[in-house]
Amino acid sequence: MGSLRQKHDALIFSCLRNLALGGILLFPLASLAEDATKDLPPKPSLIDLQRDYVSDKFLDLSRGIDSFFGTERNFQETDKSVLQLDAAQMMGRNGSPVIALTFKAKFDLPNAQKRFHLLLESNPDQTQNLPGATLAQQPLPLQQASLFKEASTPDSYGAALRFENSDNSHWHFSVDGGMKADGGVSLLDISIHPFARSSAIFITPLDWGQLKLTESLYSFNTTGPGENTLLELDHYYTDKILFRSTSSATFLYDKEYFDLHQDFSFFQTLDQQTSLLYQLSANGVSRPSAEVSEYVALMLYRRRVHQDWVFLELSPQLHYPKATNFLLDAQFIVRLEFMFAK
Repeated sequence: MGSLRQKHDALIFSCLRNLALGGILLFPLASLAEDATKDLPPKPSLIDLQRDYVSDKFLDLSRGIDSFFGTERNFQETDKSVLQLDAAQMMGRNGSPVIALTFKAKFDLPNAQKRFHLLLESNPDQTQNLPGATLAQQPLPLQQASLFKEASTPDSYGAALRFENSDNSHWHFSVDGGMKADGGVSLLDISIHPFARSSAIFITPLDWGQLKLTESLYSFNTTGPGENTLLELDHYYTDKILFRSTSSATFLYDKEYFDLHQDFSFFQTLDQQTSLLYQLSANGVSRPSAEVSEYVALMLYRRRVHQDWVFLELSPQLHYPKATNFLLDAQFIVRLEFMFAK
């Protein structure tokens, strides 16, 4: 009987000892867990979750529209590999039809974690390839093309290496440097010049849409150093209608005055294959006095005609330049675009 009691007491003592040792061992872990929870950010409230959902939805809608229209904004900001080939023809009363050929490509470099891209493009110093360009400014190479050429080839070609940092959804930074080859009749006439570009983009959601601010710096041998400030305000009426106000000011060091631009645009999605753009624009200068140099009203019909990489654009445009006392210059632009993205 005594031996049973001794075994019973020994068993109880062993259990108590194990519990005590377990408590001693687990106490530091519990303390560390408590300290770790103190460093964790507070859980977002329901209001914050709803706001983040709406913000992401606005951002996705905006990116979807820019991606469908193949805008310069999409090309500059996407982290995908993109190849765009354009064949555009402008018809107007001031000359015979002209076909302008342009291209630009952005290749994601392997093992670079989507931070480095190789850029290849035609006419990198012209308006449509500079940060802050809008659709109303894209016909510029057509207007500069020789009316005596059946097809207008690019005046220059550029190759650059770009570094991008877009880890934060509100900020997007990029800087690229490269070489530009100005075309000539023969290889001996070709000249090579360095160029550089950089941009900082800030995007923030608002109660009624989103705000985007872009600051860009660049330097080309043809334009010299330049700076562009771009402010965009997006407002969504429905999932298929987006209003965008675009205000930009470009300063070129050699010109010593600002080129000003204002767009009011409505993007309307008809279906998965077709979208429309309605746009009113004004171009101006800041010196010798602030004045409007041209008014533009345009409509752009864009349709995906083959799978997701062949697009057709039809764009009737009304231009009222000050150089002709704001007399109407009607234009009609047809563009066939091949856009590959991966």
